[in-house]
Amino acid sequence: MVNERREMLEKSATLYFGPWYRQSPFFKATRRAGCTSYDIYNHMYLPAYFDDPETEYWALTNGVTMWDVGVERTIEVSGPDADRLIDMITCRDLTKCAVKQGKYMLVTGPDGSIVNDPVLLHVAENRWWMQLADSDAGLYALGVAAASGLDAQVSTPDVHPMQVQGPMAAKTLEKLVGSGIYDVKYYWIEEFDIDGIPVVISRTGWTAIPGFEVNLLDSSKGDELWDKVAAAGEEFDIRPIAPCEGRRIEAGIFNYGSDIRLGDTPFHVMGLERLVEEQPQDYVGKAALEELRTKGVDRKLVGIELEGDELRAEMSEYWQVSRDGKQVGHMTDAVWSPGLKKNIGYVWVPIALAEPGNRLDVETEDGDHIVGTTAAIPFVDPRKEKPAGSLAS
Repeated sequence: MVNERREMLEKSATLYFGPWYRQSPFFKATRRAGCTSYDIYNHMYLPAYFDDPETEYWALTNGVTMWDVGVERTIEVSGPDADRLIDMITCRDLTKCAVKQGKYMLVTGPDGSIVNDPVLLHVAENRWWMQLADSDAGLYALGVAAASGLDAQVSTPDVHPMQVQGPMAAKTLEKLVGSGIYDVKYYWIEEFDIDGIPVVISRTGWTAIPGFEVNLLDSSKGDELWDKVAAAGEEFDIRPIAPCEGRRIEAGIFNYGSDIRLGDTPFHVMGLERLVEEQPQDYVGKAALEELRTKGVDRKLVGIELEGDELRAEMSEYWQVSRDGKQVGHMTDAVWSPGLKKNIGYVWVPIALAEPGNRLDVETEDGDHIVGTTAAIPFVDPRKEKPAGSLAS
């Protein structure tokens, strides 16, 4: 499989590096670590390939991995009216979000559709960080702020996340910040100092595995922080990897821009309905979403399991889906899950076919035909009650 992937990369177009796209503070370290392929995400370079995806999957599952995710561009909302502004642009009720707590946030447009789905961190009184998916939600927040007349500022702080993910993530970070790492609850944050490097660590991640995001607060220290994390994880065979598609799809985590886009609301996506929280205060898109809550939706993004041999190639365009010879939707993702030993993905279907167990005919971009069956999301239990480590049992 490694050779097949390398051959595919050799045949692909070259990505030129230049000042027109931003580099994260960890970018040069990823090149030294052997990254050979990058994606463009939020106008930045995102590592896309270090090794065979299955090798990276098992490294994440059994050990510890480190990722450059500086592409999660951090947008800060601050000022006397910051709480009101951040609460205005989401269907979640943030009046219940404590300082140092995080939320999976859906930024909503006037029609109720999803503008972005960042991790939101309430870092201090009147101060919030949105760590973005692939859309210009910072500009959107700036526009809402300008129109609202609220006393709140929208800015891009010197904050750059890297992920440390896997069962040995807590033990790795314990070497750098002490046993306090085990006190960080799921979707909460704490401030630490790593040999003079200031960081904010959140217990979050793009996986179905315990892990953390280490937010660097001084971009000049990117190389130094990367090397310290690598050294701390050496006894656990830490390795840099790209975002793991198999794990995130197993966990029911979505990729903005491919799985969900502007025009899709939370009610259109299996599992996101619960995030349209009933609340007395108004927010952008509330009227549209409350109408959908009553009348329902005509289509849904759900899981799908695919029959046949292990999928080798990555999906580069949507795969069309039919039922009884009629096209009814499209797949947005397809990946081999080494842990589940099956091919899984996401599919948009009419609401009548959204329940698990509906058989569909799938046509790949190469013209191959596969039989699929709709499934519930997530494919595995994504709950991570405690980080793995010496004090976590």
